[in-house]
Amino acid sequence: MCTHRPSCPAAESTAAESTAAEFPEARVGTAHVVAAHPEQGWNLLCDGTVVFDDSGELLPDGRVVAPRRTPAGRLAMAA
Repeated sequence: MCTHRPSCPAAESTAAESTAAEFPEARVGTAHVVAAHPEQGWNLLCDGTVVFDDSGELLPDGRVVAPRRTPAGRLAMAA
C-alpha cells in the first residue's frame, strides 16, 4: 500500500510497534496519511493502519491498539 520512498516500515514490524508504544505521535510520522477524516476522528495511513484521534489504532491484520489515556489523577483541575 505504501508508495513513497523510502518505504515506511510495515504496521506489523516490531520497530513500528515499539516506536508507536513509546511515542504515539511517531506512528503518524513514519507512515503517511493517505485518507484523512478529521470530522469522523480517524486517518488511514499508507501502511494500512487506521489511527483514531483518541490515540487508538486498528492494525491491518485486525488487531486493536488501545488508546493511551492519562489517568484522572494526573489531569489538571481549575481552581
